[in-house]
Amino acid sequence: MDIKQIQELVKLVNKSNIGELSIEQNDFKITIKQKEEVASYVQAPANYFQQAPSSPSSASGQIPASSDDKKAAESAPKADNLITVKSPMIGTFYRQAGPDKPLFASVGDSIEPGKVLCIIEAMKLFNEIESEVTGTIVKILVEDASPVEFDQPLFLVEP
Repeated sequence: MDIKQIQELVKLVNKSNIGELSIEQNDFKITIKQKEEVASYVQAPANYFQQAPSSPSSASGQIPASSDDKKAAESAPKADNLITVKSPMIGTFYRQAGPDKPLFASVGDSIEPGKVLCIIEAMKLFNEIESEVTGTIVKILVEDASPVEFDQPLFLVEP
């Protein structure tokens, strides 16, 4: 992405009611935030994966679990060795490319770096989110077609 494209994005954010815009292309990631009609540039961290918290009580900011989720969590391996795949941007989370298309990833699927896990739509742009780790998906933490925030946990992966 060149400077002219970035300037066009800043103009777009300034002219609209958009509070934040995140874009990811190959190894380039940019987030433009608007505060009091001033846009700023923030370079997103390159790695969105980190160890999951070791105890459920230390897990803050996660979606409350229903009784079905609790049963699934009890049968899942302990969280102390799981890797959390997080959202690299704000947008809408989709598990498949279209209503009649197959799911990108499901619980129990083996994944490896480069495998598409989901799509996040941001401003009519559909961004494929690829795995950076090898392992097995243990849990999907977000419902299909629901909004996600930057750095929100999406998947738990057992290495």
